[in-house]
Amino acid sequence: MRGGDYFEDLYAVLGELESSGLDLKVLFLEADEETLLHRYKETRRRHPLARSGRIVDGLREERERLGPLRERADVVIDTTGLTGGALRRRIATELIGRDAKGNELALTILTFGFKNGPPSDADLTLDVRFLPNPHYVDELRPLTGLDKPVKEYVESGTQAGEFYGRLMPLLEFLLPAYVAEGKQHLTIAVGCTGGRHRSVTVADRIATRLGRRGDVKLRMVHRDVDLEPREA
Repeated sequence: MRGGDYFEDLYAVLGELESSGLDLKVLFLEADEETLLHRYKETRRRHPLARSGRIVDGLREERERLGPLRERADVVIDTTGLTGGALRRRIATELIGRDAKGNELALTILTFGFKNGPPSDADLTLDVRFLPNPHYVDELRPLTGLDKPVKEYVESGTQAGEFYGRLMPLLEFLLPAYVAEGKQHLTIAVGCTGGRHRSVTVADRIATRLGRRGDVKLRMVHRDVDLEPREA
């Protein structure tokens, strides 16, 4: 947008690059309106299209003008709620680390806490707040869903087993169906209250099951707890 007339030439340039045989990938970054407004207020910059003086008017016109570019993008990433580090990892996974196999699905299992808001980029969201909550057990509260005592507590009783018994066959059915339709990336979000115990336990169980598949490149991301991202 700040390029003025140069922006209008962008589509023609992209077409020339593609016709030259270059393996061109277009990455499009976006965020929701509230997040963009907050970012502009932090930087104190004037939006180039905000002729009325209202940033929101400039953002809405910009979104409309960028529509055709978004449609032709190979990868679209919603940066709402992403830290700089998380965004770098997403870009590395989506572009640099993309597998050459056309029939492999890049699957991200994302854990989160509802108290911090649901993720905006999830394709499927699972609410596991119906499972026993370790937060109310003093010796379990400091642990995470990757620790054995927490796993045993969360999966005690019959609910977890019945839940997995219905969920796993559904996911086993959905993944190849998405691949058959040409989907390359899928994000399954698993949420509990704080994103520390139940969601992490369930996500780890899902990752163990789906990570065995040959048509999936799996990545685990824990949004609201300090755990290292894991790939399988």
